[in-house]
Amino acid sequence: MKQLIFVLCFAFLCCGADAQTPVWQPSAGHTQIPLWPGTPPNPQNVARQIAAPEDVKVTGKDELVAGKPWTYVENVTRPTMTVYSPQGKNTAVAVIVFPGGGYNILAIDLEGTEVCDWLTSKGITCVVLKYRVPCAVVGLHRDCPTALQDAQRALGLVRYHAAEWHIDPHKIGVLGFSAGGHMVASISTHFQKRLYPAVDAADKESCRPDFAVGLYPGHLAAAETNFSFNSDIHVTSQTPPTFLAQATDDPVDDVRNSCAYYLELKKAGVSVEMHLFAQGGHGFGLRRTENPATEWPQLAEAWLGTIGMIPK
Repeated sequence: MKQLIFVLCFAFLCCGADAQTPVWQPSAGHTQIPLWPGTPPNPQNVARQIAAPEDVKVTGKDELVAGKPWTYVENVTRPTMTVYSPQGKNTAVAVIVFPGGGYNILAIDLEGTEVCDWLTSKGITCVVLKYRVPCAVVGLHRDCPTALQDAQRALGLVRYHAAEWHIDPHKIGVLGFSAGGHMVASISTHFQKRLYPAVDAADKESCRPDFAVGLYPGHLAAAETNFSFNSDIHVTSQTPPTFLAQATDDPVDDVRNSCAYYLELKKAGVSVEMHLFAQGGHGFGLRRTENPATEWPQLAEAWLGTIGMIPK
């Protein structure tokens, strides 16, 4: 009888383990850091209720980028960040990366860890933010308060740990794709006041990025308003220097998102550089193809030199 009970218990445990869905983990040698010490805040009760656990999936043959599949994370309720230290010489610059995914999923390798492979090879610390998705977006332009909370928290944490992580606290930027590009604009214009009560000393640090990079950003202009600019993004002279890149044949986020933001930045006297490409589509990340749009990392690197973040 005892042996039967043991077998049944073992079978139950094994079935339970098989039923568990995976949680995204970084490559060996890197550790995810919880963004919040407890339950993340819920701004004005707009956070979407997520019943399913976090899951990691790989795209099929119909969704390849540069001939390869990509990995995405869904149902993130416990946001984290993962720090990737530079290889070789350290420039003391850091970049927090916001993967895209329409505020529904996170393209965690295509628009996350692969960015870190590039940045760390250039002596730049890279921080991948696994922010909360899906989001109960608000407003015409689908603004996401929970993601912005996570971005504000991440900026403060990186600045708080700057000395420990060998980072210049005045050289911390953000980089995002698609919905993550919208986050770039959001954090670049929402840094005077946090969207949550301070939880520790990290929240006393500034959450203003020192520079910003937006790739094929969305949610900045809407067809319903003839692509007028998102009224929730209040650009001022304090908005950080910005780099924008997008393909004009983007079928997901109309190129007028980038154009509208560019015009607002110019109007406010903010230093901005924009590159528009005839072809490239959407969601190409850093994967090289025959399209010139995939050469944006070299252009961004040169731009970082012109604004004094890295040596020219």
